[in-house]
Amino acid sequence: MEVWVDLRQDETPVITQGVDRWLVNTPLKQQEVAIEQDFLSDSDGLLGGYYLIADGESQNKCKAAIGSADWVLVECQTWSMIPLENLIAAKQGSPTKIAAMITTALQAQGAGFALEQGVDALVVPNSKLLIEAALITKSQRLELTENRVKDVQTPTESYSLEEFVIQSVEDGGVGDRYCLDFTSLLEVGEGVLIGSSSSQMLLVHSETLLSSFVPTRPFRVNAGSPHSYILMGDGTTKYMSELNSGDEILIMHESGRSRVAVLGRIKIEQRPMLKLNFRLLKNYKQNPNEGHVYMQQAETVRLVGPNETRHSVTELKLQTTVLGWHGGGGRHIGVAIGSSVKEL
Repeated sequence: MEVWVDLRQDETPVITQGVDRWLVNTPLKQQEVAIEQDFLSDSDGLLGGYYLIADGESQNKCKAAIGSADWVLVECQTWSMIPLENLIAAKQGSPTKIAAMITTALQAQGAGFALEQGVDALVVPNSKLLIEAALITKSQRLELTENRVKDVQTPTESYSLEEFVIQSVEDGGVGDRYCLDFTSLLEVGEGVLIGSSSSQMLLVHSETLLSSFVPTRPFRVNAGSPHSYILMGDGTTKYMSELNSGDEILIMHESGRSRVAVLGRIKIEQRPMLKLNFRLLKNYKQNPNEGHVYMQQAETVRLVGPNETRHSVTELKLQTTVLGWHGGGGRHIGVAIGSSVKEL
């Protein structure tokens, strides 16, 4: 992490040791940068952009530059951690670096460690107190990096299915049940990945199987409760309650192949629910996290098991093996990040 000091008032720096760059009116020397309209430049030319974050629109304008700019310099009209966290999450896997303008020592810690990663540069006024606060944060970041067993990397997403074992089935009370109706037909063996944790999800089967009481709905998955995560077609997650018609959702086949389908509508109704608790069948000591999911208490709601087996949630027995996905990493607003997140 770098420390930049704002010298645009033609001030003499009160501290120079440890400072990486100087924010000036006209960059003439190495290590000098300047804001010219909405651009950030140094003595060699364009570095990136300057963004005053005042609302969601200005935040999204900054996010759009990630991936194409070397640097984005961010100033919040009213200090807030949320835009910084959103931008840090958005730049996962991108070469773009984020510099954040701060005005208090507390903001130095907040910006420096946001999402356990922090921004790439703190830009502070020419104040001894603030420069020292930024340098302390810089030192702490360096120490943290050196002490890690390995650097935090962007999580790699894969959708290979793993086996989970049902530990218990409990009464889940009455809740809002979401049926997802797609604009294309689903096959036997296909479904969506659902879970109360974004890192552990079960494969919920489509309503493509014959039943004695209701006709098939081969375009539908009865996907459970509004707080549940669902894996989207682009590898992000959403809460069920955030879904909209037109969203692209990952459709997973029990064989491991996947495709994307467009959501046509959502049907929400109050229904009795079951809470299904589960854990990984193998490597449990290495991955001890346990998961759960809320599903409607109905015979037509089924989980997928190995060897082309399907299990109605109303007939689930303890120790039944079912298929799902273990993602491992944490997420922020649906985006995989290199930070630890625990969900219970």
